[in-house]
Amino acid sequence: MDFHALFEPQSLAVIGVSLTNDRHPANVIYNKNRLRYPLQVFPVNPQGGKLHGEQLFRDVSEIPDEIDLAVLAVRAEYVPDVFLSCIKKGVKGAVVVSGGFAEVGRQDLQDRIAAIAREGDFPFIGPNCIGVYSPSHVDTFFVANERVVRPEPGNVALVSQSGGILVDQMIKFAAEGTGMSRAVSIGNKAMLTELDLLKYLENDPKTGVIAFYVEGFGRNEGREFVLAASTCCKPVIVLKAGKTAGGQRAVSSHTASLAGDYSVFSAVLSQYGVVEALNEQELVNFCEALSRYPQSIHGQIGIVTGSGGHGALATDVCSSFGLTVPVLPEGVQQELRNDLSPSVRSIATLSNPVDLTGSGIDDDFSAAVSRLSAMPQIDCVIVLLLPYLPGITLDLSARLSQIHQQTGKPLIAYVPHVERYRILIEGFELNGVPVAHSIEGAILMAEAMRRYRPC
Repeated sequence: MDFHALFEPQSLAVIGVSLTNDRHPANVIYNKNRLRYPLQVFPVNPQGGKLHGEQLFRDVSEIPDEIDLAVLAVRAEYVPDVFLSCIKKGVKGAVVVSGGFAEVGRQDLQDRIAAIAREGDFPFIGPNCIGVYSPSHVDTFFVANERVVRPEPGNVALVSQSGGILVDQMIKFAAEGTGMSRAVSIGNKAMLTELDLLKYLENDPKTGVIAFYVEGFGRNEGREFVLAASTCCKPVIVLKAGKTAGGQRAVSSHTASLAGDYSVFSAVLSQYGVVEALNEQELVNFCEALSRYPQSIHGQIGIVTGSGGHGALATDVCSSFGLTVPVLPEGVQQELRNDLSPSVRSIATLSNPVDLTGSGIDDDFSAAVSRLSAMPQIDCVIVLLLPYLPGITLDLSARLSQIHQQTGKPLIAYVPHVERYRILIEGFELNGVPVAHSIEGAILMAEAMRRYRPC
């Protein structure tokens, strides 16, 4: 099956548009795509008539143009007949946002629409989902534009069984400066599953990292998914819900999935080198790190800071994850000391973490990052940048980024998330260096590379 029309359609039919309620999910989807996206959009309602001066089609068969994608926001019992009309029309795929299927005990109805779709070679996402967001192409989320925060376009695709989790993660991605290529809510995944989307996204030129929020799998799906993820040429990150008995009950009532034995699933992910995020924060940090550095490290960290307390906290966090902060050899320490400005040379602590103190200036940070980046014993450098230090300038982030570009050694920055530091943050992000807004977040980015094993 060709899934391209699901993500980059040229034409869209929105089925179930209301004549009386402009807040109906179908109306929200119709209006946002008609006004904001470069595709033809056609509203469908069995009553026909006009909506804001635009013709309402009674059925997709009445639409004179070819249709790439149909979005269904109709009562569950009407979906089979709408599918048959779409298949007869030649529609290339669908998103079913309607609920009322297996999640409420209607497995028979869900199986019926899946059978119709397979017979008609008609790929669909859902039901019980919010569908697809592809930057600059289409947005089937039934959430008004003014209520959604969208990340900048980027190379991370996120597939989620939960629409709410998906939207929430998009907000977090935007706050962290992590760009997205695709966002997909699959709901009950009656036809297209995580495995199907993994295979598609592996070959998607716009996607570099593939992340999943998983509630559960059907029988044998989990094993097939992990095996495929382990051989994927792109980083795959998984956040699994249903870790506890209560969570498993919630998963079953939400999308009618089999949560399975979490401890077994987690162990298998680790065995096959698939990166597992244990919570939402890890998911965001892992995605940002691997979108910049899709590579593996042993976990030997060099830390540069202007505050001894920050360095000590970072070292503790590294230890908690099994990352090492090796002491620098005496010879390297002496060479670095000679590189520092006279006012810092006698007071800096250079064993690792490299504490340049509050007197450090741009040249001192550049010297320390250069030395650590050149050391084979260090496979990732973390710089804890405190913008309020009096001796550093807003150009420092760009200077440090140039060192990373010259050496190729992964560089991760911590900068407090305050608007007045935006220029400093952008100096890193625009040059491909990930920025965390907490010390733990910076360490998690390094941990992502340690957990990742390329195929």
